[in-house]
Amino acid sequence: MSFSFRNVRYFIAVAEAESITGATQTLNISQSVITEAIKTLEAELGVSLFQRHARGMVLTHAGHQFLRHAHEILAVVRNAQQALSARPDAMAGQLNLGVTGLMSGYFLPYLLDRFRRTFPKIDVRLVEDQRGFLEHLLVNGELDLAIVLASNVENRLALEVEVLQETPWRVWLPSNHSLLELGSINLNEIANEAMIMLKLDELDDNTSAFWRAAGLNPKVAMRTQSVEAVRSLVATGAGLSILPEMLYRPWSLDGDRLEMRAIQQEMPVLEIGVAWRRGSKLSEAAQHFLIVAREFARSHRRQSL
Repeated sequence: MSFSFRNVRYFIAVAEAESITGATQTLNISQSVITEAIKTLEAELGVSLFQRHARGMVLTHAGHQFLRHAHEILAVVRNAQQALSARPDAMAGQLNLGVTGLMSGYFLPYLLDRFRRTFPKIDVRLVEDQRGFLEHLLVNGELDLAIVLASNVENRLALEVEVLQETPWRVWLPSNHSLLELGSINLNEIANEAMIMLKLDELDDNTSAFWRAAGLNPKVAMRTQSVEAVRSLVATGAGLSILPEMLYRPWSLDGDRLEMRAIQQEMPVLEIGVAWRRGSKLSEAAQHFLIVAREFARSHRRQSL
């Protein structure tokens, strides 16, 4: 079904004037044009919108129903026009944005750069902390939004969460490891290998859960909060690691090479997303940030295809 915005406006004018003649005076348009518009709209909707009588026109039951939606259509279009007419570089305000340690290093920088270039006068105030504390700040209204691992958010009753990006888990191995000849690796094949666990953003809790689900106990050689430490330790043969693909780089800081392989077991993808307090009215700055974040995520998905 497709109908014109102009015909919706004509319908509202006739409904309010209760006559074609009254609508012509409001719209300053000929009677025949309005009559044809109403006929076209009724044909497209498949219902009669008016009952015609000698003194004018009154809405049918279907007409009353459509009138409510017609006003909503006008309001949406007006809001869109106002939003498009506003210059992003002139918009001012403040955005209180929370971010976890992992997100501040691997998702936030380019997203924040795009937002600041689009809305240079919006003051972005960043708070980096653990996911649980950021949830507390969101619920208390101290943060507008927070970028977190959406799959780990706990307070779903109080928070809205929108997933922006998904990344699969991978096994990281040194470049001379014998399992590299395989296209994918079963957890059973690395159960006796030394494992390097990343504690950042609860990733060690996620990977521990994967091992438990497989009925295996990993041989943990080290737990660290540094992604660069994991890269160096894996590249130099100190152990293997299971980490999200988005963190992977083929070289350590010292130039040692490492590889990654898919995991045969079915594992939930890691979700990166933005959270805010459920039921709260987002500030204009927060709404604009959400729009930029969605477009940023879509562009990343297109690049990865």
